[in-house]
Amino acid sequence: MLLDFAYLVAAIIALPWVAWRRLPGGRPVAAPWTRLTGSIAPPPAPAAGASRIWLHGVSVGEVQLLSALAAELRAQAEAAGRSIDCVISSSTNTGLELAAKRFGPDRTFPCPLDFTWAVDRVLDRVRPDLIVLGELELWPTLLARAARRGIPVLVANGRMSERSAAGYGRVAWFARRMLGRVTTVAARSQADADRFAALGAHDVVVTGSLKFDGVRGDRVAPEVERFRQLAGFATTDIVFLAGSTQAPEESLAIETFRSLAPNHPALRLVIVPRHVERTPEIAALLDAAGLRWQLRSRLDGTPPPPATSVLLIDTTGELGWWWGTASIAFVGGSLDGIRGGQNMLEPAAYAAAVCFGPHTRNFRDEVRRLLDADAAVVVPDGPALTAFVGQCLTDPAWAAALGARATALVAVHRGATATTARLILDRLGAS
Repeated sequence: MLLDFAYLVAAIIALPWVAWRRLPGGRPVAAPWTRLTGSIAPPPAPAAGASRIWLHGVSVGEVQLLSALAAELRAQAEAAGRSIDCVISSSTNTGLELAAKRFGPDRTFPCPLDFTWAVDRVLDRVRPDLIVLGELELWPTLLARAARRGIPVLVANGRMSERSAAGYGRVAWFARRMLGRVTTVAARSQADADRFAALGAHDVVVTGSLKFDGVRGDRVAPEVERFRQLAGFATTDIVFLAGSTQAPEESLAIETFRSLAPNHPALRLVIVPRHVERTPEIAALLDAAGLRWQLRSRLDGTPPPPATSVLLIDTTGELGWWWGTASIAFVGGSLDGIRGGQNMLEPAAYAAAVCFGPHTRNFRDEVRRLLDADAAVVVPDGPALTAFVGQCLTDPAWAAALGARATALVAVHRGATATTARLILDRLGAS
C-alpha cells in the first residue's frame, strides 16, 4: 500500500505532463485511464487445455521481437503436441498499434500501471499461466502479485547495462527483492547475465540476443519490392535511408543529401522518424532546404514525380521493410546522448552500409560485435555523416564489403529466438 501511495503522488504530479502530451503535435500517453484502473477488455478464453502466456513489450521494438518469439513458441508447442495461447501488452500507442496488427485487437491490451488494484484486475482478466517481460521491464507490484498467485515470470532478451546495474546497485536490497521474484532471466549475453546474477536473479540463462533473429534481411522479399516500386526507385538509384531519427538527426541527413546530391544524381533520401507526429516539423526542414519531397501516405500506387528525390515516411510499422530498399543506412537516436540508439541490426541484415552515432547504450553488445567485425562505422556528427555517405558513393566496393560483413555477422548470431522459446516452454511445463 505504501508503494501505491507513492505511485499515486507521482501520478498526480505527472498530470500536467500527461495533459501536455495530448496537445496537437504531442505524443499522447497510451490509454492512461485504462492503465490506471486495469479495466482492460478480457481476452478470449484460451482453447481447452491451452496454456496462456502474457507477453509484454514497452514499444515497437520489443513488440516486434516478441511477435517473432510468439510465432516460434507456437511452432515448438505444436511440434511437441502442446497448446498455447499468447496475449500481449504494451505501454505506448505505437507498440499497441503494432501488437494489434500482429496478435489481433482482442489479444492486445495496455499494460497496467504498477498499482495493486490495476495489476490485480488485469491478472484476473488475463489469467496467465506465465508472464514474459521483454528486456528489462521490472515492476515491483506486478512481480509481487504474480508471485503471490504462483505465476512464473521470465525476462526475455534480458538486458542489464552497466548504467542500469549501477542504478539498481544503489538500491541493492530492493533490486534483490524484485529479481528474487523473477523465475528465469534469458539474458542476451554473458555480461548481462553476470549483472543480473550479481543483483540477485536466481535462474539466469544466456540465450543470445533476439534482435539478431528479429530482423529480416531479404532484399527481394515481396514487401521490400512493393515499397521499392511504391517509391519509384529505379535499379540505378542509390537510397540513403535515415531511420528511427530524432532531432537534430533529420536536419543532418538533409544537409548530407544536399551537399552530395549535385554530384550524385542517382542519390535518393528516405527519412523515417522515430515518432511519426514529428512529420510537420521535418516537412518544414525539407521545405526550408528547397528540396522536392513526398509523403509516404500520399503514394497511391503511382511513383513520385521524377524530380522528387526525398521521401518522408509518415506511417508506422514499415521501417523493417524500408531498410531493404537502402544501400546506405544511418540509424538514429544515436547522436544526442539521450535516447541510446535504435536497432542497427535491421539494415545490417540487408547488407546495407551502416553507420550510427556514438550513443548506442541500448545496443552495446550488438554494436561491439559490429565494430569488432568492421561491419559498421560510428559517425560522431554531421560532417562525419556526410563523409561516410560520400565514401559509400565514391567507393561502392568499400560500401558493399562493409554491408557484406554486416549481414554475415547477423547470420552467425541467429538462433536466440528458438533457444528462448524452448526455455519458456520448459518453464511453463514446470509451473
